[in-house]
Amino acid sequence: MAAPRRRRFETVSEGATVTTLELFFDLVFVFALTRVTDWMAEDTSAEAVLRGVLILIVLWWAWVAYSWLGNVAKADEGVIRLSVFLAMVAVFVGAITIPEAFHDLPGGLSGPVVFAVAYFCVRVVHLAMYWVCSGEDAQLRGQIVRVVPSAVLGTVLLLVASQTEGWVQTAFWVAAIVGDYVGTAVAGASWRLNSARHFAERHGLIIIVALGESIVSIGIGVAELPISWPIIAGSALGLVVAGALWWLYFDVVTLRAEHALTGAGGERQIRMARGGYTYLHLPMVSGIILMSLGLKKALLYIGGGEGHSLLDPLYGIPLAALYGGAVLYVVAHVGFTRYVLGTVNPVRLVVGAVLLLAIPLVAALPAMVSLGILAAVLCALVAYEIHHYREVRQHVRHGGPSGRS
Repeated sequence: MAAPRRRRFETVSEGATVTTLELFFDLVFVFALTRVTDWMAEDTSAEAVLRGVLILIVLWWAWVAYSWLGNVAKADEGVIRLSVFLAMVAVFVGAITIPEAFHDLPGGLSGPVVFAVAYFCVRVVHLAMYWVCSGEDAQLRGQIVRVVPSAVLGTVLLLVASQTEGWVQTAFWVAAIVGDYVGTAVAGASWRLNSARHFAERHGLIIIVALGESIVSIGIGVAELPISWPIIAGSALGLVVAGALWWLYFDVVTLRAEHALTGAGGERQIRMARGGYTYLHLPMVSGIILMSLGLKKALLYIGGGEGHSLLDPLYGIPLAALYGGAVLYVVAHVGFTRYVLGTVNPVRLVVGAVLLLAIPLVAALPAMVSLGILAAVLCALVAYEIHHYREVRQHVRHGGPSGRS
């Protein structure tokens, strides 16, 4: 008897978890996020930071595409495995090209064109694999067809941007991103979400990846400096800040959000996944990366690098990135909770406002003090929530999905 023909893909079932190939795929984004942070750190002008954020948004859209695809078909089975590897190559090439994404360096290929083509390849492979996985699902195929125009528009505008310079180039990048994001939003909600657990886990892991970049930035900021007590203290404070952000996401809310996503159904579940995870996780990741930029500069100041002393203040863009990144993360998390769970945490909003108002006040303080204040405020928020929501926390983590926080 002939052996049964193998399917080109294997459908993801409810309760599925993240595959090792998806974890391997995320390693490319670890490198890409590091390149974005390093690139912004070399030129901390407002224009450079804005362009760094634009690159980050494009990278996010590439990652998101495969988080949805991997929820329909297992990433490590059949033809999907090959597509993931192809996408990894394209993303890696794009990450290598990040320093030239806007300004082409002398010699070699055109950096802006290579970046745009790499992104185009990521999108083409993604949509082609989605079409294969849709099979006889006419509704899903219709959804794929409706999203093609915005995908094409985004990549075409990036190619057009590669032939321009200055504010015109930045404007084309913004138009490309807006066109792709808005086009996807208005194209409908007929996607498929086969495993809420897998989807929530994927997005939790990308938060871990971003937080890992913040830790890398702490180390890179003082990599070439001799070890000293200020460096040890500053590094410890940086880890406290990263740990507090981890706590705010993973302690309770992510568990409740996964339960809510699992309990939703049909189009409501798709909209919850798209709005809460695809869109609102972007500012969380962006906030962490901006904070990483601030941490890298703060540790450089604290360690006495580039002619700085321990008493020098952190100011300007680096300080705004450090505090503003933390604020963006906290506020985006409030938005995520509101969108998915229907609840609002006013204390987090107050903390966000306090940190924003504190920026001009701490601008004259030594970098170590500025970092210490940020760590103290975030730790106070964590301590408050542990105490105030202790019963809810106990119930969610050990007794079920109900409760409010």
